[in-house]
Amino acid sequence: MSRHYDSLETRTADERKAHLSKALPEQIARAKSLAGYGRSLADVDPAAITTIEDLAALPVLRKSELGAAQKAEPPFGGLIAGRPAHVFQSPGPIYEPGGISADWWRSGRAMYAAGIRENDIVQNCFSYHLTPAGMMFEGGARAIGCTVLPAGTGQTELQAQAAHDIACTAYAGTPDYLKIILDKADEMGLTLKFTKAAVGGGALFPSLRQEYADRGITCLQGYGTADLGSIAYESEAMEGMIVDEGVIVEIVTPGTGDPVAPGEVGEVVVTTLNPDYPLIRFATGDLSAVMEGQSPCGRTNMRIKGWMGRADQTTKIKGMFVRPEQVAALVAKHAEITKARVVAGREGEMDTMTVKIEAEGGDPAQFAKTVSEVLKLKGAIDVVPLGSLPNDGKVIEDTRSYD
Repeated sequence: MSRHYDSLETRTADERKAHLSKALPEQIARAKSLAGYGRSLADVDPAAITTIEDLAALPVLRKSELGAAQKAEPPFGGLIAGRPAHVFQSPGPIYEPGGISADWWRSGRAMYAAGIRENDIVQNCFSYHLTPAGMMFEGGARAIGCTVLPAGTGQTELQAQAAHDIACTAYAGTPDYLKIILDKADEMGLTLKFTKAAVGGGALFPSLRQEYADRGITCLQGYGTADLGSIAYESEAMEGMIVDEGVIVEIVTPGTGDPVAPGEVGEVVVTTLNPDYPLIRFATGDLSAVMEGQSPCGRTNMRIKGWMGRADQTTKIKGMFVRPEQVAALVAKHAEITKARVVAGREGEMDTMTVKIEAEGGDPAQFAKTVSEVLKLKGAIDVVPLGSLPNDGKVIEDTRSYD
């Protein structure tokens, strides 16, 4: 049985470059023909965009812009070709098209890398309700040839019973929900037969991965979004994540479209080669970095280090989102403030917020009203000396532990 999903995974650099030189201009031309790209790509010659380096000359498409386009021309902002088989909704709301042919989101490659094969029965615990995650992994499992239990989320006792009765061998879902099912099965005295898991949608902590390994379950994670489908995935080598063959990944300086130096952390920007939904330089808002070399598993595509945080630093504190532009507005309100940083913390089970204000003296009380008005939250205010805040570009720091 092959270790690799198909021959695309083991192409040489020259073979991959030759394919891209043909596929990329075709995709740019498709995008340019759509009403939603009419203005941003009006002056672009698709024939001139043949490499990943050429993409840097094109504008970045951000989620906020996608949302605005969808409001102006619902539901997809003039960015899709043809009529979709499904319509999904993500928070925002943002609407995503979906297809039912040929593993439309390309999840099969990631699931195959996790060891899932055609003789497996996959318990798919991603949601099938409004969001596309359930259908993403359904399509991947069916592409491999698996039998699927479309379990969705919740009803853990029924899930454990079904896993036992049907003898499910593979799990697809968020990293932590598998443990909930396993613990419930233990409580019910049921023996489950899971030996492999393909997870996403949350952090897979080393301790949890080890717990699964101790139970005889190999658990590997993938990285994708509702808009783009699969972006990258782990293989048995577990050295970073291998970029999917159906997308082009760039790492850029956050807030810009400028590629960073090799190995530097930046924002993940993705161009998809899906002809139905040609997203060009779509900014994910996630941070990552390119890894040198290729995976020991034999797959030759570029690797990234996986999810390394959010580029926009937006953080929810006390149930409210605090955004970098709000911190910038706070600084602009007072001439004496040179820099500010919002620090999210936790005391017991309660969120805390401290606003560190870099200024040449001053009473914290004089800034309290502005903090409350601009950030829509009250918190402690700490006036610190000029030059004392780190020069790391971070304006919102989350010190809460999620372990």
